[in-house]
Amino acid sequence: MLKLERMGPVPAGAIVTALRRGRRLFAAALALALLVSSPAGASPETLRRSFSNLLMSPFDLVCGPYVGMRSVFDNIQDIEDTTAVRVAYFLPGLAWNIGMQSFAAGFRALAGALELVPGLILIPFETDLDPIFALPERQDGLVDIETPVLYFKFCINYVD
Repeated sequence: MLKLERMGPVPAGAIVTALRRGRRLFAAALALALLVSSPAGASPETLRRSFSNLLMSPFDLVCGPYVGMRSVFDNIQDIEDTTAVRVAYFLPGLAWNIGMQSFAAGFRALAGALELVPGLILIPFETDLDPIFALPERQDGLVDIETPVLYFKFCINYVD
């Protein structure tokens, strides 16, 4: 049987001493991190992609019905089937594409959140993390503007 006894009060001087040591340790770790890191070789690509995914995924969600409908309409025109097949395909295809667009927008936000911490860690290094969700980089979007800070790419057709 484990017997626990109550500890007495901790003197205020001990708390102040511990806080000072903690500050010194933090300052030393920060100085070491700044000395070790080389800003000339820094690569913020993972962090940039993470913020882009986090900020642009709500726009993908809003554009999902339009992009899904446009995709179904384009695919119906491209297939060489009868009119009956085209009409029968329209509603199930529309529901499927809009659902896939919404799911992909949510997965894009999740990928952005998962890449955020590694992106912060990798800033001082020359390496980048491979994309968790590469479709936003590969697929075309209705809005596609690349800036040094952020990728403004949304309304992406994830189904094609």
